[in-house]
Amino acid sequence: MTENPDYLRPFVLSPPDREPERTDTLDTYVPDGDGPFPVVVVVHGVPLPPGLAARGWPLYQGYGRLLAAAGLLTAVVDYQLPITPGPDGLVLDYAAAAALVAGAVTAARADPRADAERVVLWFFSGGAMVAADWLRDPPPWLRGIALTYPVVTPLPGMVAAPGFAGPLEAVERAGATPILLTRVGQEHPGFAAGVDEFLAIAAKAGVAVQTIEVPAGHHSFDVVDHTDESRAAVRRAVAWVGERQTV
Repeated sequence: MTENPDYLRPFVLSPPDREPERTDTLDTYVPDGDGPFPVVVVVHGVPLPPGLAARGWPLYQGYGRLLAAAGLLTAVVDYQLPITPGPDGLVLDYAAAAALVAGAVTAARADPRADAERVVLWFFSGGAMVAADWLRDPPPWLRGIALTYPVVTPLPGMVAAPGFAGPLEAVERAGATPILLTRVGQEHPGFAAGVDEFLAIAAKAGVAVQTIEVPAGHHSFDVVDHTDESRAAVRRAVAWVGERQTV
């Protein structure tokens, strides 16, 4: 018997079971009650192998159920990052992926049960690259941006399509937008270096970034490290998202 890949491992918490409503682009986890509910849009990591959809992974099911149990209408986006060969490596069309995510955010805000003026966007892993536009030009309804083990530079052997400016170029313009960054102590060195640069640029620009540290955690700690430290970090992040919706 072979071990499940990381993305199929169980979530570190066991929230109440709740099946999402599924459309072409969103899995929506609806809280109990009548609403309107504050909104959380969850943006999974990329790139993914062709044909693989992340929104049904235990990781995102877990967050969707946990957030809905906290009274937040939670939409997990289904999207892909277009990739083409190029002379300097694989070319990642982050702008196209960002447009897909923006369309999903619009759809989530248009849900009749949503409070469209209270929205938090939560980006995971390589999905953090498409947070750039929201950091650079945050709309008035955006209550916060959460980044969990973010990857803020293209992966080795890959390049962003020409014209795309990522989070490192965008964060200095985030202003007073609340930002949460969860980082792990056992991160891939290349990913960790990008996060360090992101935080340094933010600090120089006077942009406040709250951090949750998971010293013993690995990338995808919320499914690979079933520890009290991991569970506490997830609970803190969910609490932060909920608090942003009440200010």
